[in-house]
Amino acid sequence: MAPQRRGAPRAAENSGAAVRRRPSSAKKDRVLRESWRKWLRVAGLVAGLVLAALLLWSSLGTEDGVAEVLAHRGEVLAGRFIEVPCSEDYDGHRRFEGCTPRKCGRGVTDVVITREEAQRLRSIAAKGLALGGSDGGASVLDLHSGALSMGKHFVNLYRYFGDKIQTVFSEEDFQLYQDVRQKVQLTIAKAFGIGESSLYLTKPTFFSRINSSQARTAHDEYWHAHVDKVTYGSFDYTSLLYLSDYLEDFGGGRFVFMEEGANKTVEPRAGRVSFFTSGSENLHRVEKVLWGTRYAITIAFTCNPDHSIEDPAFT
Repeated sequence: MAPQRRGAPRAAENSGAAVRRRPSSAKKDRVLRESWRKWLRVAGLVAGLVLAALLLWSSLGTEDGVAEVLAHRGEVLAGRFIEVPCSEDYDGHRRFEGCTPRKCGRGVTDVVITREEAQRLRSIAAKGLALGGSDGGASVLDLHSGALSMGKHFVNLYRYFGDKIQTVFSEEDFQLYQDVRQKVQLTIAKAFGIGESSLYLTKPTFFSRINSSQARTAHDEYWHAHVDKVTYGSFDYTSLLYLSDYLEDFGGGRFVFMEEGANKTVEPRAGRVSFFTSGSENLHRVEKVLWGTRYAITIAFTCNPDHSIEDPAFT
């Protein structure tokens, strides 16, 4: 009987043939794992970029829920005024009929102070602050009291530098400062319907220079929300005169009126005057300056003659 032909025997489970098939399967597994790793790396990179964008967007002020720009840098405003209900902050202070705010609000104008005047005032600020300056991001120069930021402290520039001051500033500098203050005072009086003579300049009134340097003292943390009437009881009306331009001289640093879900911002522009009643109806803050240098003057007024100060004199 002829022998039967048999098929090739199956490889045993642990035979060499089975072993030879395993490297191919393992290679596919490695390729798959490597593909997953690449995909995860790309996904992580994208997530990181999204997070960085969100953080940057937040640093530009969106954490305040800014909904409206009250004054754009590129606008030239003859006058813009928004009336808001007065807070009760004035009730705890002596009231002066015809001056203590009954009409409260905030205004912006670009036609009271010229850009040339603002440039000259900025030069005055730069000359004075060149004598000192804070170690942190915010420096102050007060020509009335003589207060000047110096490192982590303040000095009285009139006592500290003595007669040298007359080689830094000129009589024309002080006259310009007084003229500008008077223009701002008249603007506030007209906007709120009060007599100019009812308002008195009060302290602190000062130049400020802010850059992106790290804060060194509590004074450097200028970005916290606050109420002027709470911080300085003498304040009834506050004004800010900007001496540099947002997005040209510095980034960040916008002024923000804090309102739940609908904050209003003022973008600084050289020569722009922003003014407002000083109570809680105008809770506000300044955004952190991200680059460049922001110059401004804070000029405050009171209805109480007991808290008045004189214009600085060149002597």
